[in-house]
Amino acid sequence: MSGPVRVAPVVSNTTPLITLAGISLLDLLQALYGEIWIPDEVFAEYQAGAANPLYPPLDARPWIVIHKTSINPLVPRALDAGEAVALSLALTAQARLVLIDEHAGRAAARRLGLSITGSLGVLIEAKQRQLVPEIRPYLDQMVTQGRYISPKVRQQALRLAGE
Repeated sequence: MSGPVRVAPVVSNTTPLITLAGISLLDLLQALYGEIWIPDEVFAEYQAGAANPLYPPLDARPWIVIHKTSINPLVPRALDAGEAVALSLALTAQARLVLIDEHAGRAAARRLGLSITGSLGVLIEAKQRQLVPEIRPYLDQMVTQGRYISPKVRQQALRLAGE
């Protein structure tokens, strides 16, 4: 007799949380993935920016689970602390997906064999699942808030979203 099937978690770095919170779509993560695991370092980084009224408190969301995490020796030392512990938690938990936006962190995650997506990938998946009607206004809002999205990446995201 076997127990319940364990679904591998989705692990997030700080930037996708901040980006999605900034456009009032943080709760999309629960709709798309259920539970989200974050390392304590990512929670601390998010909280440091929580003075911004756009960022809702993470501890008020029971679907965000905070884990004490140490850095895995396989993770490159050149990454910032949040990225390093997010990738470490993903390795330890055998995550099915890592939410990470920064280029160096994404490259390291790929080298470690982790599946990744970022803020734009979350928006595209939300559009495909009809959780948002379109992504263009959210991309515009992200840029207005200081996020850089190259014209090529923007065009690709809109094409993937069917816009």
